Amino acid sequence: MLSLCIPCDSVARAVGADQVAAALAREAERRQLPLRIQRTSSRGLYWLEPLVELDSDDGRLGFGPVGVDDVPGLLDALVGDPASHDLALGPVADIPYLKTQQRLLFARAGITRPLSLDDYHAHGGFAGLRQAALLEADEVVAAVLDSGLRGRGGAAFPAGIKWRTVRQAQAAQKYVVCNADEGDSGTFADRMLMEGDPFLLIEGMLIAGLAVGANKGYIYVRSEYPDAIGVLNEAILLAREAGYLDVAGQGLAFDLEVRVGAGAYICGEETALLDSLEGKRGIVRAKPPLPALEGLFGQPTLVHNVLTLASVPIILARGAAFYRDFGMGRSLGTLPFQLAGNVRHGGLVERAFGLTLRELVEDYGAGTASGRPVKAAQVGGPLGAWVPPAQFDTPLDYEAMAAVGAMIGHGGVVLADDTLDMAGMARFALQFCAEESCGKCTPCRIGSTRGVELIDRLIASSDPAYRENQAGLLRELCDTLQYGSLCAMGGMTPYPVASALKHFPADFGLADPEAAQ
Repeated sequence: MLSLCIPCDSVARAVGADQVAAALAREAERRQLPLRIQRTSSRGLYWLEPLVELDSDDGRLGFGPVGVDDVPGLLDALVGDPASHDLALGPVADIPYLKTQQRLLFARAGITRPLSLDDYHAHGGFAGLRQAALLEADEVVAAVLDSGLRGRGGAAFPAGIKWRTVRQAQAAQKYVVCNADEGDSGTFADRMLMEGDPFLLIEGMLIAGLAVGANKGYIYVRSEYPDAIGVLNEAILLAREAGYLDVAGQGLAFDLEVRVGAGAYICGEETALLDSLEGKRGIVRAKPPLPALEGLFGQPTLVHNVLTLASVPIILARGAAFYRDFGMGRSLGTLPFQLAGNVRHGGLVERAFGLTLRELVEDYGAGTASGRPVKAAQVGGPLGAWVPPAQFDTPLDYEAMAAVGAMIGHGGVVLADDTLDMAGMARFALQFCAEESCGKCTPCRIGSTRGVELIDRLIASSDPAYRENQAGLLRELCDTLQYGSLCAMGGMTPYPVASALKHFPADFGLADPEAAQ
């Protein structure tokens, strides 16, 4: 019997994976050919989707991207010489894009069925929880602290310090909240993990609850992720039925619930998210008090994003020292970088911190999809800096990126070719901020609107002196936004604006490059 694996990931489905699976089943039935099709998670090699994998004595053999019209010829090859097919990729594990990665979080990606507890167990699932159950809560917290894990949502705050703070807080009720409101353009790692390996996130939240003394967890998912929401709800039901929500029999009843956002970008900010969870309009809270002390419903709350919580089972199962061996400086472990935009090979690349942006864009991404020269890469979402090719040799490390006026954020990298208008992108960033601001603080609420007006006047003028004057005002406005805003929404909006002004002054009609320094 032929055994095939086809991803059920929403990106694979969007480009025809369901139709290919159905066509294969129909054609095999017509030929009376025994065929088993399993729907697995995605490898994250999105330019090859729909990717069909054949189980063989030499491991999984890949074919892609496969269309419905390719099905008859593919079946001919599968029963004869699989390597003879035009779409044959050879052993999937040997595809260079995948072979050179360091997959910890996505070690099961493309291999397991998302909602199979048997598959999860067979590939190391719940080993971290079992180890955590053997330790004192303070020892679990110490392991997270010793690992060097930092928040993967963008702020990069040491996770262990948060855990210790919530653990030491005195309260009868504590919460663990997963921020799965993955709103940044060009990012999809959270969605991939929730759709493809939901038990890993559940395991991470169980360990967190055990360590900090919380008995309730919420996963706050953006409404634009219906497939992830459905998978998570079913995975929680399966975990509950299997007894996992009573943390390894330790007597701490821990339950999980999925809550769905209503489309507000600002709810990716942790305090606005907590307000939304409480049934209020998502508005940023002033700090202090910190959510670790007064968070959801005024109780101590551990808030992390998906990738942070999903890293925890690996740390507990394999040890803090193992995790700490990946990365550089204070940026330890791995990060799933996400390549999108005008890129030839878009997809997920999990590597230890320290590879360069050039390696990511050129070696993995293979340059622009258009074939035109690269103009810049926006790193860290819609409010990330535009990094020019001259800075592509900068290591992807939190501190190294900050030194060049950029940030890693959630690991999203959006590539652009030389046709992109950077003045238009700077305007878009300010307009985006104006539309998505919660409105609580003046710099963000008013400054973003004034910034759009400034750029409009700057690019509409033919007077060089006036343009320079408006550019100077724009830089001053960026300083006000960066240092005067209540949260990162307004504080980060200057990154794409200031970087576009600095590196691409000609796009603003500033003829002299030195005028933009």
